[in-house]
Amino acid sequence: MTDSDRNRPKTLMELAGAPGWTTPAAGEAAVILIDAQQEYVTGALPLEGIDKALAEVSRLRERAKELGFPVIHVRHVGRPGGLFDIEAEGGKFCGVAEPTDGEIVVGKGLPNAFAGTDLQERLSGLGVRKLIVAGFMTHMCVSSTVRAALDLGYSSAVVANACTSRALPVPGGGTLSGAEVHRAALTALADRFALVLEDASAI
Repeated sequence: MTDSDRNRPKTLMELAGAPGWTTPAAGEAAVILIDAQQEYVTGALPLEGIDKALAEVSRLRERAKELGFPVIHVRHVGRPGGLFDIEAEGGKFCGVAEPTDGEIVVGKGLPNAFAGTDLQERLSGLGVRKLIVAGFMTHMCVSSTVRAALDLGYSSAVVANACTSRALPVPGGGTLSGAEVHRAALTALADRFALVLEDASAI
């Protein structure tokens, strides 16, 4: 081992010798698509790179079909007249993420898709312990859900190109771009909470 290898920062998963990604068999994993809703496209919270991320969501759904993985759609259910009002445009599913017959839809009111929902019950019914997660926003609902999944005994992979975030103010001054927020969120998740896969083809 060279000095550069020895001094290179390592994730907690690397230090623990956790295995890398291997494609699960049919029946072992489910795809969870989080908040692929119009609020992030034409609504009050447009995201950087949303069109590219939605294109990758479409490819992920095709990959799930090829591998026989069930797809669960999580959508945020906002207050009437507010953000993510499911009776208004902002709460609607984006076209490429519109659920089809046989796909599960879970409504949530908090960032963590397990909080106050039947998501865990749905996953138990499917008999899966591995989750492939994508959606919006990387630093918010994707991160919250993946972190909770670890506590509940699931192993997760996040499809990076099928997620994105928005620009945020930095405490004390300055701004992080949506790309920077997205990258930082994925980096934090990769330390302990999930394997990060570049795109659907990596599954």
